Amino acid sequence: MELTRRTLLAAIGAGTAAAALSGCGTGSATAGSADGPAEGEITLLTPIFEGANGKTLLEKEIIGGFRKKHPDVKVNVDYTTYAQLNEKITTGLAGGLLPDVMMMGVGWIPPFAAKKAIAELPEKFATAHDYEKRVLEPSRYDGRLYALPVVLDTRIVVYRKDHFAEAGIKKTPADWAELRAVAKQLTRNGRIGFDPFSIDLRQCWETFLFANGGQLFSADGKKVLFTDSRGVEALQFFKDLTADGSADYTKKTAAGAPSNVQTGKASMMMTTSALWEQVRAQNPELLKDDTLGAFVLANRKPAMLQGGTLVTQSASSKHPAAARALVEYLATPESILGAAKQRGSVPGLKDLNESGYVKENKFVDLSLRNMGAAHSEGGTAAWMEIREKIKPTLEPAIVGGQSAKDAIAELGRLAEAAIGRM
Repeated sequence: MELTRRTLLAAIGAGTAAAALSGCGTGSATAGSADGPAEGEITLLTPIFEGANGKTLLEKEIIGGFRKKHPDVKVNVDYTTYAQLNEKITTGLAGGLLPDVMMMGVGWIPPFAAKKAIAELPEKFATAHDYEKRVLEPSRYDGRLYALPVVLDTRIVVYRKDHFAEAGIKKTPADWAELRAVAKQLTRNGRIGFDPFSIDLRQCWETFLFANGGQLFSADGKKVLFTDSRGVEALQFFKDLTADGSADYTKKTAAGAPSNVQTGKASMMMTTSALWEQVRAQNPELLKDDTLGAFVLANRKPAMLQGGTLVTQSASSKHPAAARALVEYLATPESILGAAKQRGSVPGLKDLNESGYVKENKFVDLSLRNMGAAHSEGGTAAWMEIREKIKPTLEPAIVGGQSAKDAIAELGRLAEAAIGRM
C-alpha cells in the first residue's frame, strides 16, 4: 500500500503502526539498554535551528560541545520543518526507521509514547535542572517521563502603546468584554483593533478556550471537554469581533512577514513570544522607542498557550546510550539558552530567568512571569489526528455562515471518533 499522509495518520490512530514497529523488533518503549558507554553513530531529527545561523549554532556550538563530552558519538542532523515533521516521523514509524533522537512539538508525546515509538527517560532527568513548575507536563505520558523541554513558545497579546495613548486608553483589557470594546475603539481608517488570526487558528482558539476556563480533554485523554459552552463562546468571540469590523481574517500576515502591529495595521494582535526577535531584526526602532507592550489574554482566568519543542529518544535506537546522552545534553542550560536566543523563545529553566537574554526580551520575561497561567495543547494519544482537523473544521464558522455551536460540535464528533480508534 502506498504510504500517503492520510494512510500514515490512519495507521497511527488505528494502531497498525504499533504492529509495524513490533515487526521491526521495536515494540517496547524500553527496548535497548542505555546503561553502556555512549558511542556509535546516531541521527537527530529537528524542526528548529533554521537557516545558516541555526545550523552553525547546532552543529558547531551545541553538538560541538556534546562531542567534547562524548567523543565516541557521531551525530548526523536531519533538518526539517514543523510543517513536515509529523509526516517525517510517521513515515519512519511505519517503516521502522525512526531517527535516534527526535525533537517534537508540545502535545506530541502521548501519541508516540502510546505507540511505544519513544523510550521512557530516567525520572532523575526531571530534577537535573530547576524547571518551571509546569513545563515538564507535556513531556509525560501516563505519569512517566518521555521527553525534556528545549524551548517554549508562548501565545500572548502584543499591542501598540502609541495607539492606546492616542485613543486615551490607559490600561490593557482585563476580560473579553473590555477587549471587544477596546478593539472597536481602536479600529479606524483601515486599521483593525485586534488581529487574533495571524497565529495558527488552532492555537488561537485554544488560547481563548483556556482563558474562558475550558479544557480540551479529560485528564486521562479519553473524553472530549471542549464541546461545552466555553469552547463555543471562544469561537463565537472571533465571529463577534469580525462582525464588529475590529478583526478581519483576510488581513492576517504570514509567518516571518512584518506583523500587523509592526506596520501599524493593527493595534493589538495574538502572537508568540518570538515576535520580539522579529521586531529587533525588522523594526528595531519600535523596541528603542518602547512602542510595543504585551499582556496575557484573560476572561474567566488569565491563560497563555505554552507550545514549544521537546527532545525525546527513539525506542528503536541501536545506540541507546548515545541517544540518551544527546537528549540529556540538548536539555542543559547552555544548549537551551542558545536555542532560545536563536528563535526568540522562552527557556523553561529557572536557572536562566536572570540571564541577560530573558531580561532584555520583554515578551519572554512576561511569559516567564506568567507560567502559572500557561496551558498546553494535546493531552490525548489521538492528538496527532485531532490537531490537523481543528483549523479546517473551525474556519467555516469564521469565513462562512456556519454557527460556532455547529462547528464545535462537528470538531467534537471528529475528536471522539479519533479517540475511539485508539
